[in-house]
Amino acid sequence: MVVALCHTVAFVGVEPRTVEVQVQLANGVPAFNIVGLPDKAVAESKERVRAALSAVGLALPPQRITVNLAPADLPKEGSHYDLPIALGILATMGAVDVEDLAHYSAFGELGLDGRLAAVAGALPAAIGASGEGRGLICPQACGAEAAWVGDVEVLAAPTLLALINHLKGTQVLAKPEPRLADEARVLPDLADIKGQESAKRALEVAAAGGHNLLMVGPPGAGKSMLAARLPGILPPLSAAEALETSMIASIAGQLQGGRIARRRPFRDPHHSASMAAMVGGGRMAKPGEVSLAHLGVLFLDELPEFSRQVLDSLRQPLETGETMVARVHAHVSYPSRVQLVAAMNPCRCGHFGDPPRMCSRAPRCATDYQAKLSGPLLDRIDIHVDVPPVSADDLTLPPPTEGSSDVAARVARAREAQAARFAELGVSLRTNAEAEGDVLNEIAAPDETGRDLLRDATETLKLTARGYHRVLKVARTLADLRGEARITRPHIAEALSYRQRAAV
Repeated sequence: MVVALCHTVAFVGVEPRTVEVQVQLANGVPAFNIVGLPDKAVAESKERVRAALSAVGLALPPQRITVNLAPADLPKEGSHYDLPIALGILATMGAVDVEDLAHYSAFGELGLDGRLAAVAGALPAAIGASGEGRGLICPQACGAEAAWVGDVEVLAAPTLLALINHLKGTQVLAKPEPRLADEARVLPDLADIKGQESAKRALEVAAAGGHNLLMVGPPGAGKSMLAARLPGILPPLSAAEALETSMIASIAGQLQGGRIARRRPFRDPHHSASMAAMVGGGRMAKPGEVSLAHLGVLFLDELPEFSRQVLDSLRQPLETGETMVARVHAHVSYPSRVQLVAAMNPCRCGHFGDPPRMCSRAPRCATDYQAKLSGPLLDRIDIHVDVPPVSADDLTLPPPTEGSSDVAARVARAREAQAARFAELGVSLRTNAEAEGDVLNEIAAPDETGRDLLRDATETLKLTARGYHRVLKVARTLADLRGEARITRPHIAEALSYRQRAAV
């Protein structure tokens, strides 16, 4: 009886878990069994392994082959178990050295002709291998992605034969190099939008503090155009943030060519999106749109057209910055610190408030339409702004002199001030929107006149405790944009103006 060991990973959310692939050759009736809670893709790997070994001139030994994926109570999903199973079998056959395999985790799908095909999750797999003090064996197509983990040796092979030759010392695999995504595409500029100065101001404030934003206005007012220009005024991701967002994209199989981007994610799902598509789920508990937009923007156009159930499922991620996906066989969490930007018409026909154009059901039409949004969800949106129709006079004006680059510079200065403030306090927060509890009380205490105004407004506007604290967060951002250390009455007044959503 011969036993060989090889290591690979299983994913629980974005967390890699080490899996030991134990391969045993024993006398008896020839058979090939895989145990350890494999799913259908893992169970089918024996046929791919058999064909791949045949393609390199080897055949399975006429013995009883048992592959155990330990720990046996952890569900194993995906085709990336092909390569470690094949290497374990090769080790039992003496084709590769068992001692060499002990220094690596293996990860990849086998083709019937022996090629190694790309699989999702190479970046977190490399991070997991690094944490265990091992290198990573992966397909060549995943090499650039895994290479971003600088302290791990990566063997990126195009075929199983090339990998065997490298392990035997008859061939040397080239070291993969990390690659950045091509970001030459020019983003839309705010200078393209004429008029809508109050909406542009709200967009700048939202970008500076990471605040959620809701724009309400008739069709054609420019709500979607404004949202599309938000990425152009947001600061780029830091190196650590880029790695964090790329891990989620890697698990979802959306990291094209292993290239990591420094631009913040911008996700704009259609209003027909299901709950699983929005917050994650499905049979394999994959991340949803709210996680794919982590540290970036989640734009929901035509907000009331989304399912009520889908919208209310966003309440927890918006509050905690984390999404919990619970399934019978999986209970995982994904980071979901997003900036929600939403747009909606005031009513179904879109022209409520414009007597010549609004429908005969007004104001009932607007009441029913806006009632699709729950109070708790709206309470989590810091900035509500009306986007009125653009007048003919605005359209005939020359383009604005201030574009996205000017606004982005002010946003960057405000973000730098926030980062410095949080560093002094010793907390790992990024924006004012994330501040809570004692930290918020420390950074957003208004002066006496501002405190009096906020107290009176809380009673008059019937603000919730959450609404009260979100006013303080927006006021802190307004002060940062002006380079002022203390929150004063004008900051509180402007922040309060953003809490009053258009009423019917």
